[in-house]
Amino acid sequence: MMSFQPQIKVPATYMRGGTSKGVFFRLQDLPEAAQQPGAARDALLLRVIGSPDPYGKQIDGMGGATSSTSKTVIISKSTQGDHDVDYLFGQVSIDQAFVDWSGNCGNLSAAVGPFAISNGLVDPSRLPKDGIATIRIWQANIQKTIIAHVPMTNGAVQETGDFELDGVTFAAAEVQLEFMDPAAEEEGAGGAMFPTGQLIDELEVPGVGKLKATMINAGIPTIFVNAEAIGYTGTELQEAINSDAKALAMFETIRAHGAVRMGLIKDVSEAAKRQHTPKVAFVAAPKEYTSSSGKAVTTRDVDLLVRALSMGKLHHAMMGTAAVAIGTAAAIPGTLVNLAAGGGERTAVRFGHPSGTLRVGAEAVQEYGEWQVKKASMSRSARVLMEGWVRVPATV
Repeated sequence: MMSFQPQIKVPATYMRGGTSKGVFFRLQDLPEAAQQPGAARDALLLRVIGSPDPYGKQIDGMGGATSSTSKTVIISKSTQGDHDVDYLFGQVSIDQAFVDWSGNCGNLSAAVGPFAISNGLVDPSRLPKDGIATIRIWQANIQKTIIAHVPMTNGAVQETGDFELDGVTFAAAEVQLEFMDPAAEEEGAGGAMFPTGQLIDELEVPGVGKLKATMINAGIPTIFVNAEAIGYTGTELQEAINSDAKALAMFETIRAHGAVRMGLIKDVSEAAKRQHTPKVAFVAAPKEYTSSSGKAVTTRDVDLLVRALSMGKLHHAMMGTAAVAIGTAAAIPGTLVNLAAGGGERTAVRFGHPSGTLRVGAEAVQEYGEWQVKKASMSRSARVLMEGWVRVPATV
């Protein structure tokens, strides 16, 4: 008779951050083999989330079968000076056996400070009993600093509050995030905010033709195109695009060709193994539409409209990292994002997305002919949903 080993228990916390949720771990709590990057760690996280799943449902794991809910986070005391914690993000593919470590998750960034405080990873002398704790996070995927301003009440993280975030049903406490020097230091992109050297490029895309595109490395590498150039208005909700296989294939082709032009991959064939980055988004001038929750968004509510794809599907709201890219590009006169918002100089932008609106701030300065953005800022919220142990078969 075959003998089967029992499951192993790994301490974990299931958290919402912004419009995403994921499974959070302390590095020290992972099985020893998974404390280092590599096959053992990836195998563990895939099994925790329930991937790869040919059914696309992640029923046998913690994932929620969307790019916003197929996420894992590993936190440890910081190895960097002047930082409290190191934060590593793994985007778990739903239907394929791989974890993409190539970028950050801006939404889950909001949950990192609260998790770190509650799990004893921040020096108690840095935490007020009441007030705002300033947590200095080293984002290990992209080697960048994020500052999180976490509310504290009676020595503990305050999670409840009246801050409303479109794309999240219930109000919670506001967590302000600052993404410092957000131009992403991507491999092959040389750390330049505009890796091609242009604010607007012409991208030749098979099946589409010549497309104007703004390709920016800020928050996360993102390719912006005009909605009307690809037959959209910018008011689309998820169903309009995610039910259209031809449209999804077109966006993936745009993404692959943009990734080559940005120097992120050498050949379009490599895009399939790099699903998390770059993102592709389309922009339009303000128009009225009804959000996915039934709320009316008017032209007075927004400066522009943006729709973005994540892991091959239209996102239900907006990825936090893409919001950083939007805010940064909007601050730089002459990009497609800036032009959709009416052009000129600006220090903040409010954009419409499928779930509603979001405001993001960024200040751009030109130094020696190169655009620089010192920080981008936005508000999110975060909440612990469940904590304890996650179980996986020992054979993993």
